[in-house]
Amino acid sequence: MRQYRYKNHTFSYVSLSLIHDFHCHSTASDGSLSPAQLAHRAVAHRVSQIALTDHDSVAGLDEMQREIESQGLALTLTSGVEISCAWEGMEIHIVGLNFDVNHPAIKTLLAEQKERRLKRAQGIADKLARCGIDDAYDKAATLAQGGSITRAHFAKAMVNDGVVKSMDTAFKKYLRKGKRAYVNPGWCSIEEAISALHQAGGVAVVAHPTKYRMSWKWIRQLLTCFAEWGGDAVEVAMTQQTPNEKRNLADLAIEFGLSASQGSDFHHPGSWVELGKNLWLPDGVSGVWERWTTPRGE
Repeated sequence: MRQYRYKNHTFSYVSLSLIHDFHCHSTASDGSLSPAQLAHRAVAHRVSQIALTDHDSVAGLDEMQREIESQGLALTLTSGVEISCAWEGMEIHIVGLNFDVNHPAIKTLLAEQKERRLKRAQGIADKLARCGIDDAYDKAATLAQGGSITRAHFAKAMVNDGVVKSMDTAFKKYLRKGKRAYVNPGWCSIEEAISALHQAGGVAVVAHPTKYRMSWKWIRQLLTCFAEWGGDAVEVAMTQQTPNEKRNLADLAIEFGLSASQGSDFHHPGSWVELGKNLWLPDGVSGVWERWTTPRGE
C-alpha cells in the first residue's frame, strides 16, 4: 500500500509492479499503430498485460498475439473490444474483456455493429457531399486501412485536404451530434452488449465515464442502470485524470458493487495519452482481472 498527496488530500492506493492496460486501439479501428507495433510499444512502456479494444472489432487480436509469440515479448494479451451503445440519447462505450471471440453471441453482435458502422459511414459521406466535401467515404476508407471506418477517419481526411485545421474542428463543425454531417448509427443497447459478452464468458466494463460530457448525477444514473443489467466493472483509472476524479470513480465502483478497470484509451503516439501511463487503482476496489480467476456466479 502506498499513499499519494494531492492538494492537501491524502489518497491510498494499491501499487502494482505489473501494469495492466485494458483499453487501447490499433489500425483495426481508429488507432495509428498496427497491433504488432502496439505490442512493442506496450512492452517499451512496461505494460505487462494488455487488452486490444478496437471499436466493435476483434480483427487485430490475432496479429498482436502472433507478434507476442514470435518475438517472445513479455506481454500477456487479453481479448477485448469497445462496443458502441445507445443510452438515453447518448453514445456510451462498453469495453468487453476476456471473452471467447468465436462465440456465436459476440460474433453476431459485432457483425451487426459492423453493418451499422458501414451504413453510418455512407450516410456521413452523403451529408459531407451536400456540404461540398467530395469523395469523403473513399478517403476515410483509405485511412482506415481495412479496419472499421470511424468518424475520426473522416475528420483526419478533412484535415489532410485542408477543409478544417484540426480533427477537433471537424467534429465541432460537421461530425458531432447535431452538426451537419452527423448520422445516428442506431447502436445496440447496453443490455445487448452485456448479454453478448456474458454469453461469451467475458466481462462488461463502462468505458471512460467522465468523458461523456455528463454530470456526476448522470454518471451515477448510468452506473445504476449498468449494475441493474448485470454489468461487471467501470474504468476507474485513466491516463488524463486527477486523483480526485479517480477516487470518486473508485467510490462509485464500491457503491455499485462493480470491479475497477484501467486503460489508457491509447490511439496515437503523443505526450498526453500513453500506454500504461497513470494507471493505478485506489485502495478499496477490486481489479477487474481478479474476476478471471473466479468462475461466473461465485
